[in-house]
Formats: sequence, C-alpha cells, structure tokens
Amino acid sequence: MKTNILIGQSGGPTAAINASLSGVIREAVKSAGIGGIYGMLNGVEGLLERKIIDLRKSFKDAEDFGRLAATPAMALGSCRYKLPPLPPSMPPQAGGSARTPSSAEPPPDAAYGRILQIFRDFGIGMFFYIGGNDSMDTVRQLSAFFRANGEDVRCVGVPKTVDNDLRVTDHTPGFGSAAKYIACCVAELALDSSVYDMFNVIIVEIMGRNAGWLTAAAALARDSGCAAPQLIYLPESPFDPDGFIEKVKAYSAEKRLLIAAVSEGVRTKDGQYLSAAGASRDTFGHAALAGAGKYLENLVKERLGCKVRSIELSVLQRSAGHYASATDIAEAMTIGEEAVRAALAGKTGVMMTLERVSDEPYLVRCGTAPVEDCANLEKTVPAGWIVDGCDVGAEMLGYLRPLVKGRARCYEKGGAPEYLFLDKTIAAPAPANE
Repeated sequence: MKTNILIGQSGGPTAAINASLSGVIREAVKSAGIGGIYGMLNGVEGLLERKIIDLRKSFKDAEDFGRLAATPAMALGSCRYKLPPLPPSMPPQAGGSARTPSSAEPPPDAAYGRILQIFRDFGIGMFFYIGGNDSMDTVRQLSAFFRANGEDVRCVGVPKTVDNDLRVTDHTPGFGSAAKYIACCVAELALDSSVYDMFNVIIVEIMGRNAGWLTAAAALARDSGCAAPQLIYLPESPFDPDGFIEKVKAYSAEKRLLIAAVSEGVRTKDGQYLSAAGASRDTFGHAALAGAGKYLENLVKERLGCKVRSIELSVLQRSAGHYASATDIAEAMTIGEEAVRAALAGKTGVMMTLERVSDEPYLVRCGTAPVEDCANLEKTVPAGWIVDGCDVGAEMLGYLRPLVKGRARCYEKGGAPEYLFLDKTIAAPAPANE
C-alpha cells in the first residue's frame, strides 16, 4: 500500500533550502511506496489552515527539479509559528521548552487534534520539515504526538540554516552558499575601497546572533589575495569597544584600509548586545538584532575622525542564488533525497545529518540523529578556532574551504534568472493510493 507524504519549510530562507525540497520531491517521485506528494504553505501555521498543495502538479520534466534547486528563498513559504506545548498526557522529550500559546491560539489538544485530522484526511504517512532549530522542535513535538496516539506517521527533519548553528551535523545546507557570498563581498569591498590614497574603515555587519560561523567565513576573502578582513569579531568572544578603537588607530599609521567583519550578535563582557538595547523580540523570544555595524561606525567617527562607513549585508547574504556554492546545492539536494530513504526505512523523530569523513579529498556522508539532540540547541564556534578575540585560525579555514567550492548552476531566460514557482492551488483531501 502506498502512503502520501507532506513537506514543509520554516524559519529564515537560504539559497539552498529549495534544493532540499527538490531532493525530497525527486526521491519521492521515484519511490513505488509513495503516492501523493503534498506541500504545506507557510509551515505549520498554514497546515492548521489546511493550506496544502499537490506538488506533483509543478513538475513537468526532469529539468524542473534543477530549476527549483536553483531558486532562492522558500518555495513553500515560511512561518514563525510555534506549536503549543504537548498536552500533559504527552510530555515533550528532552530538547527544550516551548512558548506558552497566546489567547488567540488554539489550546494544545485542539491544535494537535486538528493536525491529526488533517493528516488522516490526506492519508499522510510521512512528514518532512525543512528548517533550523525551532523547526526541529516542531518535528520533535509532532513525532512524540503521533507515537503517543499510535499513529504510524514518520517525522523527519531536514536541516537548513545560514547560521550553521545546528548540533550533531558537521554543517547545515544553506551555510556554504551564504559563506561564499560573504567572502566574495568582502574581497570586492576591499578592492573598491582601496582605490584612494587615504585611510578608511569599512565595518561589515554579518548575520549571527549567538554563533559566528558566517562572520568567520569573511576570512575566506583572503584566499583571493587581499588582506581583508583585518579584524573579525564573533559573538563567542566578548567585545571591547576601547580595544577595537586602539586596533583601528594602530592600523591607521601603516595602512590605507581596514575592514572589520562583525557579527550582528557581538556583545560586551557584561553580555550587552552592541545593537540590542531596547530591541524588539520575535515570536520565539529572540532579540531582533540590527545596528552593530552602525554603532561601530559612529564610534570610529567620534574617537578617530577618519573616513568610515558601515555596510549591513542583511538578507542579501542568504538570498544570493546567483552565487550559490555548488557543494552546498548538491549536498542540500542529496540530504533531501536521503530523508525520504530514511523515512521509507522506518526512521522517525530524527534529523538528517552530514558527517565529514575527510577534508582532502572532501567527503561527507548522510546520517540521522535523534531530533531531541538538536532541537532548540545551538552549535557555536569552538574557542580554539578564535584568535585573540578578533580573528580566526587555520582550523576554521580548513573547515570552511570545502563548503564554498564550485558555483552552482544558475538558470537563465533572456539573460535574467529563471526560477521555478510552484502551483499553489489548494488541494482537496485524497486518501493514500492502493
């Protein structure tokens, strides 16, 4: 008997998340044990509203899988919805607490009961959620719920995040492409800013609330032959504003340009974010950070009076599909395919992982880990990989280089990018196929 599957995406976009979606769909299409292939629009929030589409309708030929893999953002849309805590009769497994639902949300029994009914209506036997830390918590909760209710629904998490902060996996799909883009931007900024015979400072603010992996990737710009970035500040090391100014001042006596790569989440030794005094918070309670670069720009102007500007890469670093890493896109598609194979083999309550076998030649293999080992947990940069609080060492560079190799195919039409857009017609429930 065939089973139907349901796929969702959640969290922040990446240049590779649709490659994982493409991999799941492509492998499902090939499987004789899978019937309907459904996608839920806007994550679990859309699921609760029955915003479910038939994904088979969007694929006319084999090239469409490649077009989807090359399409940035999130083809199914995202959400910032947090499932309410499991009812007391179904306590969550280890891995973190959930936010108390607001009065506007359905009570736990109603929310989970609604999901169960929708899964039954659509004959869903396998559920794939592509996302980061919070998305893996959703996989954990749903897996525990289905088990507690005797439902044979296999729940598999497919990792993604440009932050690269998921535990139990060597790296996450989406990170390599963002890292490649950042390295390119820093190298090009160094060339652009070195044309005048005067000292100037560039502050590049890079994503990363608590983990500095993306900011560390700026060091790859040095492989292009430039000296930048001269300073790299990660959230893992306390930031000293006075020490920063002294370094800039000392550098100005000898050089014309200094580029500092700074994580948005850098904080002082007392734990205060440079950018977050009075910052708003999202639905998961995370501070909405922005402004570390501008803060340092103003500090340099005030203390040194030299030419200085700050540049916030913002969402460009996660949406630049035109410069995606070939390694990243290939791994993202493969991990999606492997997720289907894992579910077909009976795995549930797991997250797919990438295990690095070797650096030279670069080799990884896919595996699985209990989702409670990564849900709501963060992987930060090892202290030994950070040099003097303002740079990264050879271990980091050796880790990063394989992940940015190659340039993924960019589909074009008339010289402009060509993307795949899904048919988002809401589907009617259909039982699993015999």
